[in-house]
Amino acid sequence: MNFCSECGSKVVEKIPAGDNRRRFVCDACDFIHYQNPRTVVGCLPVSGDKVLLCRRAIEPRLGYWTVPAGFMENGETMLEGALRETQEEAAATVKDETLYRLFDIPHINQVYVFFRGELDGDYGVGPESLESRLFSEDEIPWSELAFPIVTDILLEYFEDRKTGEFPIRVTKPGPQWAKDVGYFRKEEN
Repeated sequence: MNFCSECGSKVVEKIPAGDNRRRFVCDACDFIHYQNPRTVVGCLPVSGDKVLLCRRAIEPRLGYWTVPAGFMENGETMLEGALRETQEEAAATVKDETLYRLFDIPHINQVYVFFRGELDGDYGVGPESLESRLFSEDEIPWSELAFPIVTDILLEYFEDRKTGEFPIRVTKPGPQWAKDVGYFRKEEN
């Protein structure tokens, strides 16, 4: 960040009085620009022994398969955001939604929240998807999944199906994991 969104003056990075973290602060108007983590919300739509995946029509990872997910919007709950993303990407609705997976990813300042729900009727293709399709475990295109988190969610889900229990899990993938998979990058200011 270079300039203040309040007055347009140059900002400096410093620890404001009464704080303990470095922030961008405007030298002219003293406005403190807090930068907080972004929340990604998504859903794992399930139908019988199959899961609904979407092939991405946008970057990053154009052409790869994913679960419906995206950034949460202002004014919506996490569940509302997950349901909106499911509608936008797969033209699908789900019912009986339950919280399923949380990923804390502080090295890229993001939190991922995923719900699991039963596919309620038909599905299709939204503007951010090339196609949508139901996959059983043995049909999943494992080498064509867009993100390591999608792989994680699917592996855990198919393992959980064996017991019929779907506990909420919290995962904190470290920077080495991100480096190994070559996808996540720390955002530039």
